[in-house]
Formats: sequence, C-alpha cells, structure tokens
Amino acid sequence: MLTYLQAGPEKPGTPTVILLHAFPLSAEMWKPQLYALGKAGYRVIAPNAFGIDGSDEKAEWNFTDFAHELAALMDSLGIAKATITGLSMGGYQAFEFYRNYPEKIVSLVLCDTRAESDTQAAREQRGEFMKAVETAGADEAVRRMVPNYFSSDTYLSKSELPAEVSVIIRRQPAHVINAAQHAIMTRIDSTPLLGSITCPVLVICGTEDRMTTPQTAEDISVRIRGSRLILLGGAGHISNMEQPDAFNRALLEYLRALSQA
Repeated sequence: MLTYLQAGPEKPGTPTVILLHAFPLSAEMWKPQLYALGKAGYRVIAPNAFGIDGSDEKAEWNFTDFAHELAALMDSLGIAKATITGLSMGGYQAFEFYRNYPEKIVSLVLCDTRAESDTQAAREQRGEFMKAVETAGADEAVRRMVPNYFSSDTYLSKSELPAEVSVIIRRQPAHVINAAQHAIMTRIDSTPLLGSITCPVLVICGTEDRMTTPQTAEDISVRIRGSRLILLGGAGHISNMEQPDAFNRALLEYLRALSQA
C-alpha cells in the first residue's frame, strides 16, 4: 500500500485532486498545495512512490505497477475519479495512469515534465548515476539533483528551499532511489499518447526550468487538443515549491473552471 498525505473534506462526491511527486522527493513537496486546495474545499491526496516515506517497497518497479497501486489506493479511499497532477516523475506516472485508467481521470495537470522516454545517452547517464548512489547513498542524489531544481536567484534568496528538498532526499535509502531511477529509465514513450488524450489538460512549467524547459512544455501542450499552457515566472523545475502562490492560483483557477464547464 502507498502512504500518502491528505487534506480537505472526505465527503463522497467532493472534487478530488491527486498530487504525484518528483524524483527523488516525497509527498512533502506538495505541502503548499495540500493546504491551499484543502482550504478551498477540494479533497487532496498526495501519495508516496514505492519505498518513499513508508510506502511498500517494490524492486525494479515500473510506472504501470504504480498506476495499478494508485488505482487500488483510490478504490480504498472511495475515490471514483480525480484530477491527476504530476510534476516531473509525477508527470510520467500521470501519463501511465491515463494509459491504464482513463475512466478514473477527471483531468490532468502536467507540471515540469516531458512525454519522451529516455534516449540511449540518458539511460547510460542514469546507469552511472545509479552506480554512484550505490556507493555514496542519498547524498549523491542531493549533489546531482538539488542544484538543478530551482532558478538561480532562489539559491541565494530562498536558501531554505534547497535545504528542505535535501532533507527529503536524504531520508530515502539508496535502493529506493535507484528503484525509482529504474522506473524512469524504462518508462514508455508517451509522445504517441498525447494526441489521443481527451480529458481537460493544464500544462505548467517554470520559465527557468533547465531540466524540462518551457519549450518541452509547449511541445506537450500543442499536441494535446484543447490543453492550456501556463508558464510561471521565477520558477525552475520544482515550480510548485518555488512559486507556490502563483502555482496555487493557476491550479485553483483551472479547477474552478472545470467545475463550471
């Protein structure tokens, strides 16, 4: 079973938002959204991936495995349908969930992510990354990932953010980090899926995201008929933490428009 954070009312029929976290973070990255969405009356569930913060571990899992586990979690909580919001790795999970369970999706919010699978060069780099994590543990993931998460100004003006994500990463065992890496490097190319997505879609990306650039977000948006693209100024890859007010405003406006459609 997946562990999760939650907020908002649990009454049947309450509009529900599921938040899927980035690699190698946890549901804690979504705390600004849990508070804001819960306060606005939405039921919010932020699950942890396999092995993260108490979720059951699974060796060499893939995103199809996660999709099935997420569907089981929704069933256990009495949630028939939800808006699935995924950032980075969470976006990969959102694509796979749509591929397997479109009937459980009200809409998708794809944040700072990409549809393409890893290139051969990227897979080789991940393999090298995994070997380094085996040797140096979570500190290696901190060293490689945290400098790429935020816009340059944030490392000077909001030093608490790099420190916060570093703490989250250091909680994760090396084998759990590498199991997630395995899922990422073996994921299915979702580019062919984009043209067949029929639910409402919002695409969000930080203007200073160097890992999945605004151009990458635009490429996703133009391929999904009727989707909306929002670029957040002053935000890098983990845009929901770096610019939480702007992110929450964009997400809430989208969700309210959905309810009125």
